[in-house]
Amino acid sequence: MKAFIIEDEPLARGHMIKLLTDQFPETEVVGAVGSVTSAVQWLKANPAPDVIFMDVELSDGISFDIFSQVDVPSPVIMTTAYDQYAVQAFEVHAIDYLLKPIEVAALRRAMSRVASGETSKPSSETIRSLLKDSRKEKFIIRLNDRIVPIRTSEVAYFYSEDKNSYIVTLNGSSYIMDDSLDTIAAGLNPSMFFRISRSCIISDQIIDSVSRLMGGRLRISLRPGILAATDFTVSRARVEDFLSWLEK
Repeated sequence: MKAFIIEDEPLARGHMIKLLTDQFPETEVVGAVGSVTSAVQWLKANPAPDVIFMDVELSDGISFDIFSQVDVPSPVIMTTAYDQYAVQAFEVHAIDYLLKPIEVAALRRAMSRVASGETSKPSSETIRSLLKDSRKEKFIIRLNDRIVPIRTSEVAYFYSEDKNSYIVTLNGSSYIMDDSLDTIAAGLNPSMFFRISRSCIISDQIIDSVSRLMGGRLRISLRPGILAATDFTVSRARVEDFLSWLEK
């Protein structure tokens, strides 16, 4: 099987190539580009691959622009950190939609659809199921020779500091993570977690009370026993959405 990758982040592109090489050694990556322009040029100049892995947000636009510039006969698997593009992805007949960070089980599901020749557009129920299946249930933390599994239900909050991301558990343990908060947020259940600022995502389990500050912001007081390793102020732009989330 021949695969073509459209991904503008070098690390994510390398990760996808490694995933395919490790899990599907019979698959050959015949090309990898990072922009709408280069993708269109490649598709015009080369035979159609057996599958295309396509990130949504590229360096010069969004990948949906590719479909208006060139015929895309190959099965497409969308890969992105954001689930708001799901319906649009299936409207251009993508056969699957993988949320980053991509997990092996989700990739195997998508590749099995390619191998079976399944190219029909999924139903609305299937789309909702695919997105639900993409939610993280567990985070794997690697510490030298140790592996620490942390279930999502055990997470108090995530925060970033000095270009690093951290996960803090309900029992007070804290670990550094490889993923950015953008990537982490995409895999979380939005009914359980809320991003109160660019640097902090909280679980609904840690809130004791909320008070108003000058300037329209909110301050979250944590339940007793929760480690406070960062600021818990809801940014002004997120206050209205946070209050709606809190009331659900």
